[in-house]
Formats: sequence, C-alpha cells, structure tokens
Amino acid sequence: MHSDQHKSPGKGRFIILGILFITLMIAYIDRVNISVLIADPGFIADMDLKAQAARQGLLMTLFLLAYALGNIILGYFGDRLGPRKAVSVSIVLWSLALFIAGNARNLVALIGARIFMGFGEGFHWPMQSTYVKNWFPVHERARANSAWSVGLMVGPAIAMPLCSAIVVKWGWASSFIILGVIALVVPLPLIWFFTTDRPREHRWVSDAEADYIEQGQQEKQAALTEIQPGSYKDLLHSGRFWLVTIGYMATASIWWGTMTWLPQYLKVARHFSWSQMGMFSSLPYILGTVAVLLIAYLSDKLGRRGIFYTLGLLGAVIFLYLGATTTSNFSSAIYIAIAIFFLGWVMPVAWTLLQSLVAPNLVGAAAGLMNGIANGFAAFAPTIMGYLIGQTGSYLAGMVYLMVVGIIGSACTAVFAIKRY
Repeated sequence: MHSDQHKSPGKGRFIILGILFITLMIAYIDRVNISVLIADPGFIADMDLKAQAARQGLLMTLFLLAYALGNIILGYFGDRLGPRKAVSVSIVLWSLALFIAGNARNLVALIGARIFMGFGEGFHWPMQSTYVKNWFPVHERARANSAWSVGLMVGPAIAMPLCSAIVVKWGWASSFIILGVIALVVPLPLIWFFTTDRPREHRWVSDAEADYIEQGQQEKQAALTEIQPGSYKDLLHSGRFWLVTIGYMATASIWWGTMTWLPQYLKVARHFSWSQMGMFSSLPYILGTVAVLLIAYLSDKLGRRGIFYTLGLLGAVIFLYLGATTTSNFSSAIYIAIAIFFLGWVMPVAWTLLQSLVAPNLVGAAAGLMNGIANGFAAFAPTIMGYLIGQTGSYLAGMVYLMVVGIIGSACTAVFAIKRY
C-alpha cells in the first residue's frame, strides 16, 4: 500500500515495542490478581468480605480511581521527565505497593496498598503512548499501538491461571510478593538499560532509521492535528477529543467490570472448578490478543479507525448479553470470551486516533487525561456491579449496566465511522 519512501532502513524501533509489551503485560498481571483473589474463600475470610459484593468490587474501584488520578496528574509531569525515567519510577512504586499488599493483615491496609499501586501505575500508561509517538511514523502507529497493547490482553490471560495456581499452592499473600519480585527483575532493567526517550539517542538505531522515523512522523500531521503545541486548554475544548474519550470510558468500563467479576462469576454462578475457572477466565484475553493484532493490521491497511471503534463496542454489548442470558455454562464462557474479542477491536484504534489528533508535545498529557478520565469513570463499574449483584442476587443486573454504557460509547464513536476516520 505504501510507496518506496515507507520502506524502513532498520528495525531498531521494534526492540522498544517488545519492551513495552513485556512491561504492560506484567503491569496487568500485577493489577488483576485481585480478581482471582475475590474468588478465593480464604482471602474473603481473612479480609472479612463474605457476602459483601459491593466491598469486594471496591478493591478494584479504589485502585482505578487512584490510577485515574495518577494518569491525569503524572502524565503532564511525565512529558517533562521523559518516558524512560517516568516508567522506571512507576515500576518501583507499584512493586513496593505489591509488597505492602502481600503483608496486609486487614482490609484497610490492603485498600491502602491498592490505592498506592494505582497512583504509582499512573505514570506508566501515558508514557507508552509517548514512546510510540516518538519512535514510530504515522503509518505504523496502529500496528505499533497493537504490539504493546497486546500486553493488556496477554497479562490477564496469564494472570488468571498463574494466580489461581499460586493461591492454591502458597496462599493469597504469596501472589502479591511473587508478582512484586517479577516486576523488579524483568521490566525495570529492560526499560532503564534498553530504551531511550527518542530514536536518535539509542545505540541500536542508525541515522537512516532515525531519519525514516522523523520523516514519517510529518505525514498527515498538519491536516490531522487540531490542538496546537502547548495548548492544553484547547485540548479540553476539543469535541473530537471528548468523543474518543467517551468511547474509551465505555471500553474501560466493560474491560474492568468483566475482569473484576469474571472469575467469581464462572466459579460461583456457573459452578466451574478452580482449574476450569482459570482456563475460561484466560480465554477472553487470548481471543482479545488475536483481535488487537488483526484490527491493527486492517486499520493501518485501510486507513480507517472509526468503524472498528464502533463495531467493537457493539459486538461486545451483544455477546455480553448472550453470555449473561444463556442457560448453558459452557456457552456463557464462550460468549463472554467473544465479547472481549470485540473489545480488542477498540484498543489500538482508540490510541491511534488520539495520537493523530494531538500535537506531539501534548501526547503524554492527552493520553494521561483520556486514560485517567476513562478509568476514573470505569472505576465505579466493579462497585456498581457488586451493588447490583448484592441487591438482586443475580450477575445479570451487573452485566446490563455494562451493556448500557457500551451502547452510549458506540453512539459517540459512530461519528468517526460516519466521517470515515
């Protein structure tokens, strides 16, 4: 599809993608292990959470609120500190929070650790977007975004069976300690020693590749950028920014709502064993990985983002409904897995749209703001679902909340589909 000017003279930038993928994957393993723990009777008893569905959901909600605040505040400072230093600080902070959580002996201490972890991880996500903006030409960004965002699918796919096995063998506290050690010995050295803020600073990137990246970053930029350099105020008044963000608020709500409650739903409502629960809880994220890679390729090839954004949300809504209403336990697990497959359509295109609409010096701040707002809104999904489950005695009510939010999000993103973005 691309002319000769798009032929790459080197592949050094793809090393960065591998490191970003590993870092995000481990971050998601670390943050979602709580989903497995609320299906563990020992953890529920130790934290005095029996028959307290809303309080169980609160463990994820408070993490996400702190995470959202961290994104909004720290994304701005991360642009000035640089992605390498910012992500390194983030890893140290969330590892420390995991060690504190592993030694918590009551709910208050655990909640404090979850809040600390959420705020510490707030540095991380905006800087992933800054890395892509700095390291990749425009025509490669959807695929670049997909490569690292696959980590948010692979992370939960590994976390569900891994954390289940750790809990069964060593108990819930060990899961926090083991994950904290992994974070310090794997992603931290990779980020610190093998990445740089910009391609020209990296010893494995040739001048020819750096030229290729910089020239490719100029294509279509003048036409697409509606926010001028340094204009954070204009960002807040951008209609397109808010449409992308509302769509991502819906995406994040479905994502965190299903991630929080799926293990318990399969184990309690659908009567799966621990091993079955671990397997079927990971299936949605395996399918989601396929979706992220497939849609990123098609999106770059067709030059279209909006249609995938809208259809992804609608598909997730339809299959969540089927999963919640079927009488077959097996079919329910499959339908929910397909729902996450459709949600995977959204991940790369949402960030590619944002990166195209925002001037280079505002990418970290804009990504932090969008992710912070989306996750701040989505933070309430686990608790709202827990409240509805507790009041009705049925998981269906919680699923309906996610469906309504998904429909609203798809209506907003339809603007991009209609305008052929």
